[in-house]
Amino acid sequence: MTDSDADVLRFEPDAEGDPSKLAYTFGGFEPLVSVRPGTVVSTWTMDCFAGRVRSTADMVSEVCDPRFLNPQTGPFYVEGAEPGDTLAVHFRSITPRESRGVSSTVPLFGALTATPFTAMLHPALPERTWVYEIDTGAGVVRYDALDSPYQVDLPLDPMHGTVGVAPALGEVRSSLTPGSWGGNMDTPEMRTGTTCYLGVNVPGALFSLGDGHARQGEGETCGVAVECAMDTTLVIDLIKGGPPTPWPRMEDDAFIMTTGSTRPLEDAFRIAHTEMIRWVQQLTGLSDTDAYQFVTQTALTPIANVVDTNYTVVTKVAKRFLPDIPVMHDIHARWRRP
Repeated sequence: MTDSDADVLRFEPDAEGDPSKLAYTFGGFEPLVSVRPGTVVSTWTMDCFAGRVRSTADMVSEVCDPRFLNPQTGPFYVEGAEPGDTLAVHFRSITPRESRGVSSTVPLFGALTATPFTAMLHPALPERTWVYEIDTGAGVVRYDALDSPYQVDLPLDPMHGTVGVAPALGEVRSSLTPGSWGGNMDTPEMRTGTTCYLGVNVPGALFSLGDGHARQGEGETCGVAVECAMDTTLVIDLIKGGPPTPWPRMEDDAFIMTTGSTRPLEDAFRIAHTEMIRWVQQLTGLSDTDAYQFVTQTALTPIANVVDTNYTVVTKVAKRFLPDIPVMHDIHARWRRP
């Protein structure tokens, strides 16, 4: 389907912040709207705190229920999607909805502190909240230190931390967790111009998204990016049948990318690289060992997060090393055309 033929849907999520009306899981929530493959969706998402953290005086542990973080927009029921198909989600635009974002340190959460998984006797790090001014026109996010008069403008790089479908086998997974269904992968690669490929596990796929970040460093070290509500325009499309997509994949104009989400971090690395080797085999017909060698010499491996209940690693291979080879039926190229 070409862009001129596409349906356009404006979807308004329930913004009251009532946990009973918002999806905080992948799976276990009835779809809110049905879309045809090729539909352009214009929507918005709440920030991970559902708007409850507004100033440096607001502490996450005091204003938020830790059971209800990362509210999702959706689920979207994709007509005709069946297990074995692949959902293709192309992000046309991701734009901060407001002029401010927030970040924080949360007790017993983050990569460089004791956590419930890494239990220690010492007390948690201090809980703090930072407010970032966002200038979308200038394309910057202003870091403002709390304990000194230090300020610096950082590049605005909006992305979605959570993008996913319902898991297989009737599972219901927290929107704080990444896995084979996608979920809270927290990769900065999920930005405008990226197409995400997700294996369909249940009829209709039940696609959701949320957790907008105005920017985030690779690894999301303290556990919280520059969190903000997002205005997002995306295309939801469908690839029927074909080779399975067992773990989320991504594609932009320069790279194909695979993901792995688990603990320990080394196993997330192994999943992402194994998935890339399998994908290169599908694209080129190379043998196992030839593809292994090819990926070894070409891969980039940004760490998406080392803070969530599962860690996420991304493997990237430049498309210039795979010249004139169509990827995923050229669906990314079709939706990138003016």
